[in-house]
Amino acid sequence: MVDSHGRFVWYELITTDIEAAKAFYAKVVGWGTRDASMPGMAYTLFTVGEASVSGLMNLPEDARHMGAKPRWIGYVGVDDVDATADRINHLGGAVHVPPTDILNFSRFSVVADPQMATLALFQWLRPGQEQHAELDTPGRVGWHELLAADREKALAFYGELFGWQKAEANVGAMGTYQLFSAGGQTIGGHGH
Repeated sequence: MVDSHGRFVWYELITTDIEAAKAFYAKVVGWGTRDASMPGMAYTLFTVGEASVSGLMNLPEDARHMGAKPRWIGYVGVDDVDATADRINHLGGAVHVPPTDILNFSRFSVVADPQMATLALFQWLRPGQEQHAELDTPGRVGWHELLAADREKALAFYGELFGWQKAEANVGAMGTYQLFSAGGQTIGGHGH
């Protein structure tokens, strides 16, 4: 089994217009949809063939009132959502949605780093449910990028939190683009 701690494991579009999002992504990237609603929560899966590639849900009304806008959010797998959320607070980040169970199969939390980049933490509650994305397959999310005001502080934060490490850096006319890795595998990059 591949260790998912510190790796992106899921992506979700939170929007104010579900039907427009379905039509847009069907036309642009060819995604299908499948209903995966749970009691009290409408939820749609975007699919490539039979495989689920991301989720789609309505932006909650309380989040709208707090000024939240439609957006994509990436979920990073962790061994312990509660401990990681506590660690984020200790490292100067923020917890926007406290650790919460989704029925009896997973636990999540929505957090922000000290520079206010938002992401979510994710943990399966029962071992063996992990699904590892084939990131190089067409129709899948294939790259993770962070635009940070302070690249070095971002690397220090995520290194402490998830064990992300610097990989190679590309220097060009637009500045330095720093790649980062998890467990020796390059998973993304960031610039400023």
